Amino acid sequence: MATGFTKKDPVLPNILWITSEDNSPLLGCYGDEFATTPYLDQLASEGFRYTNAYANAPVCAPARNTIITGVHACSNGNEQMRSAYLKSETVRFYTEFLLNKGYYCTNNSKTDYNTSPIDINTMWDESGRKAHYKNRARKQAFFAIFNLTVSHESSIHKSIPNEQLRHKPEDVSLPPYHPDTPEMRHDWAQYYDKVEDMDTQVGALLKELEEEGLDDNTIVFYYGDHGGVLGRSKRYLYETGTHVPMIIRIPEKYKHLYPSTAPGDAVERMVSFVDLAPTLLSLIETEAPDYMQGDAFLGKYQQEEPEYVYMFRDRMDERYDMTRSIVDRQYRYIRNYNSNRIWLQHLDYLWRAPSMQAWEKAYLAGECNEVQARFWNTKPVEELYDTEKDPWEVNNLADDPAYADRLSKMRLACLDKAKSIRDAGFIPETDRNIRAGDTPIYDYMRSELLPYDEILGAAFISSLKRPENLDKLKAMLNNDDSAVR
Repeated sequence: MATGFTKKDPVLPNILWITSEDNSPLLGCYGDEFATTPYLDQLASEGFRYTNAYANAPVCAPARNTIITGVHACSNGNEQMRSAYLKSETVRFYTEFLLNKGYYCTNNSKTDYNTSPIDINTMWDESGRKAHYKNRARKQAFFAIFNLTVSHESSIHKSIPNEQLRHKPEDVSLPPYHPDTPEMRHDWAQYYDKVEDMDTQVGALLKELEEEGLDDNTIVFYYGDHGGVLGRSKRYLYETGTHVPMIIRIPEKYKHLYPSTAPGDAVERMVSFVDLAPTLLSLIETEAPDYMQGDAFLGKYQQEEPEYVYMFRDRMDERYDMTRSIVDRQYRYIRNYNSNRIWLQHLDYLWRAPSMQAWEKAYLAGECNEVQARFWNTKPVEELYDTEKDPWEVNNLADDPAYADRLSKMRLACLDKAKSIRDAGFIPETDRNIRAGDTPIYDYMRSELLPYDEILGAAFISSLKRPENLDKLKAMLNNDDSAVR
């Protein structure tokens, strides 16, 4: 394997990725005064804090598939939570490019890439709980991932006694859509404790890097893998489910890579997980292949900022749904293709949280106000939010005439993006698996024989539920294509 650099004379940087599970930007450096995150706050003061960073999917496996491929998981056919559908030979994992460049690649230790086949031994030099950059050859550059799980959703399934909590339930500021119950306050407080624990783990990793004398040669990324974790965050295409913290520290010797004037700056550029693979390749001076759908936001091949970030939600474990969204720096547009389904469909895993059980109990007892009760009802076809004025996204502007132009523009942009990436979610999961057979869904979706525009149009019209479209819908029932029907 080729060598990269020595500690004294770096050619290309080491790259350390620290990811935490189920974290919205609930950190001190993002303005959350209730959070206790001194190590991440320090990292932000030494690096660049991205204020518009997003997961393209609001749940781990589809988000991770998007990261490892540089392709939206819904374009790969891997957007369902969970799945193992075939990976196209066209689409390669980014580690292949790093290994070819001579990097020592380690993963500690998540590997749920939501696709198959996966050969961990060829993807990584090391993958597992003991994987570490320390095991590389003396002069070899490294790319290392450490995935921190302490703040995962499961961390609130078993309640810690109130007297043992460092963050007190009575001091929690609840979102307007959560009822004020003891269980809700407790789960929020316990979650903040887990975020603090995660921060401590980040601090240990950064200290280790410094003690190894590598901090001056290593670009450090920190980001959450999607939002979380209480009800209506993870799994949902709102800010609480998709907006993530992202901090990047770049050593001074690589200051030509700075995205802003100086460390400590906030960076407003729109970035998302589909951008991470091309950005990683750009940092190692490798141009991203044409199939990658993201835009490099650092390095030699940096691209222009995209106008929107595209997001997707489909089957979540045992419950089917289909929602698409785009977001810019101020507005979020959501299209609910299954508006007949309620927001809070019962999911076994989600309902393990005492706060979710308490929310349902409060709703059934008639103790929720209109905003809190809303999510137990069916969804509107379209949602539009001003995320600057309405950060909790409870004031839907889709029916407000003052926002008609904004709604129309973002609606068309959402459709255009689906079309450009050949979003596979518009064909029902079982149907497309039968149709594709042994062909990877990514390849099948690019078949010239697939009437994709018709399928997309049928989904768009049928989801509107407008009487004036009845004749068109009847005609579609006779279409030769099963997805249109």
